[in-house]
Amino acid sequence: MPHRPLARALAALVAVLTAALGAVLVPGTAQAAAVNYVALGDSYSSGVGAGPYDLSGCLRSQKSYAPLWAAAHGVTTFSFPACGGAVTADVLNNQVGALSASTTLVTITIGGNDAGFVNVITSCRFGSTSSCTNAVNTAKTFATTTLPARLDATYAAIRNRAPNARLIVLGYPRLFETNSCGWLAMSTYKRTILNEAADVLASVTSARATAAGATFADTRSSFSGHGVCAGDPWINDVSGIIEAYHPDADGYRYGYLPALNAVTG
Repeated sequence: MPHRPLARALAALVAVLTAALGAVLVPGTAQAAAVNYVALGDSYSSGVGAGPYDLSGCLRSQKSYAPLWAAAHGVTTFSFPACGGAVTADVLNNQVGALSASTTLVTITIGGNDAGFVNVITSCRFGSTSSCTNAVNTAKTFATTTLPARLDATYAAIRNRAPNARLIVLGYPRLFETNSCGWLAMSTYKRTILNEAADVLASVTSARATAAGATFADTRSSFSGHGVCAGDPWINDVSGIIEAYHPDADGYRYGYLPALNAVTG
């Protein structure tokens, strides 16, 4: 009889130690791994079109998909060097310095400005059908011949600076619906060939991302039905010079963010 309280105490101690050890060893009960996230890229990463913007000169918005994802996932650290107007050379010269061996996640949109996004849109919105066609064809040729090597170099630099990170490359949406939308709108033909150019860019970017061992997040399906000329557009038309033909806040939240969530879980 005198030994029973001691035995019960020892049994309780063993149970406590076993439970504590199990919490360490059983998957899913250990402390979550650190997520050190760096968002690189151009205006489609920085959040142009969503506003308001910081004072960096890069038109960074907290309504872009990157800060939205970081806030929703409680990341350990978040760096946001993405900059409106960036080309691949800008990523290499001004953005990859934010990466390190401790970086665990990198996202990027890049390549549209290399392919002459502004010139193509300007030619099609304000120029003739022939000037639009020529600009689109020039951009498509660039995308299939010159851009792949630039993307390869960019992804390789990211891998070199952040060898332990997962790299997610996000694509660009088709900008337009092709239904009738008023006499002030671009013609259906212009909108159609611009969407075809977006498909070429997506195909090239997806292929180079895959070759680099990165994950490609295609945004075209998530924006479907919400381009310029839609009843509920998530792409700005020409209401603002800087923001024209970029996603609005809904576009980043309901177009880009779900595409990113789909590949991150």
